Amino acid sequence: MPVQGSIEKYRVNKKGKINLSDYSTNDKSLFGHGGKEDSYPFLDQLRDELQALQTLLYAESKRRVLVVIQAMDTGGKDGTVKSVFSRVDPQGIHVESFKKPSEEELAHDFLWRMHQKVPRNGQIVVFNRSYYEDIVAVRVKKLFPESVWRPRYRHIVEFERMLVEEGTTIIKLFLHISKDEQKMRLQSRLDNPAKHWKFNPDDLKDRAKWEEFEKVYEDVIEKTGSKYAPWHIIPADRKWYRNLVVARIMVDTLKGLDMKFPISDWLAEDIVID
Repeated sequence: MPVQGSIEKYRVNKKGKINLSDYSTNDKSLFGHGGKEDSYPFLDQLRDELQALQTLLYAESKRRVLVVIQAMDTGGKDGTVKSVFSRVDPQGIHVESFKKPSEEELAHDFLWRMHQKVPRNGQIVVFNRSYYEDIVAVRVKKLFPESVWRPRYRHIVEFERMLVEEGTTIIKLFLHISKDEQKMRLQSRLDNPAKHWKFNPDDLKDRAKWEEFEKVYEDVIEKTGSKYAPWHIIPADRKWYRNLVVARIMVDTLKGLDMKFPISDWLAEDIVID
């Protein structure tokens, strides 16, 4: 991929207040003057690299990777997963989507249902929405009082610390779209009969609270980002560029694990196949 600058520009390293208006939703600076059609060969290359790296992760079976994807409605969570991970062996990846908690789940602590789904050795697990909804949605929609959601910031930070110390690499992605882009995507769901199933009238209620959601996401990114589990704010108005950036983050992260294929003891023996 013809990178003009570092992919690290999307990693949140700053301390203090996060303002999402400081982050472009339409940036494509790491792809130079290229456009959507030009991007396909580079995305194909990254998919192939990711496929090979996931095979190595699975074969080594010593490390685990958790990918957490959050976004506003229509932010592109499903599309990102479908595009970026399309060539990964299903044996080594699981995608988990968390909807409204069941009665059984509500009878436990809020992390209980997610903890059961985190990756085991050799796996990539993608959380399409996650435990962060138990702050974001709960806070904006006033489902529980502040005394319930406020401590969850600390609980999540400590939960992620535990996962990392136990051998999990965490990649947190916030797919950052503009309000205008969301409007176009919602309208396309209404205009196209093949997309009607994706439209939920509740999305319009959430859209009316755009500023509240944005403020809470700023708070979440600020309070739960850490050296061991940092956030990445991905410009997501351009779907093709979003996919390139996420694929590149995945490839760079897995390469950084310095994995090795296991060497079996039986290779030292003289084996003859007749």
